Amino acid sequence: MQTTPTLYYSPGACSLAPHIAPEEVGRPFLLVQVSTAGGGTRSLAHLRLNAKGRVPVLVSGDSVLTEAPAILVHLAVTHPQAGLMAMAPDCLVRSLEWFNWLSGSVHAVAVRQIWRPETFTKDHSPHDGIIAKGKDNLTAAFEIVEERIARTDWAVGDGYSVVDAHLLVFFRWGNRIGLDMRRLYPSWTQHTLRVLTRPAVKRELTREAISVWQ
Repeated sequence: MQTTPTLYYSPGACSLAPHIAPEEVGRPFLLVQVSTAGGGTRSLAHLRLNAKGRVPVLVSGDSVLTEAPAILVHLAVTHPQAGLMAMAPDCLVRSLEWFNWLSGSVHAVAVRQIWRPETFTKDHSPHDGIIAKGKDNLTAAFEIVEERIARTDWAVGDGYSVVDAHLLVFFRWGNRIGLDMRRLYPSWTQHTLRVLTRPAVKRELTREAISVWQ
């Protein structure tokens, strides 16, 4: 008996992109909101589901899949009719290149240095320095995004993909951190405006009650 997949997410977290994808594929999903700020991801129930204590988590039958890039790729390749990832070899490896860098370096290092400096040291005294270095790392990364996205309308190939949804998360985080994203990154801003025209993106931002601009 086929079960309805369940996606665990937290508003405004990196789970936003996987939250958008089920709307794009047009398949029923159950949605379970877990508050990262409120400690929901550290509850025993959630840790039994994902020992990493994070979202997103996609549960389908006996399968439990974690990590936003893995979930995005899974949804794209299992719903090819939605056209959420160009599967030509060069496009596929470019998508993985984006995901690996955004998740493994920009999110896990720069963003975490700014919002979670305690991750990097037990001593509270150097937190200000870690945060400052995180902002340096983030702006350097965002300059790379700006340079790359200026060359084309979309991150990979000739159309929208799950990579573009993932980039939306980081654009929003830049605004949340206090960067003037419109002024500093005009090409990325135009890219964001293109992503925001998609009905699925509009619906999920409304459902999470968040804006990319603040």
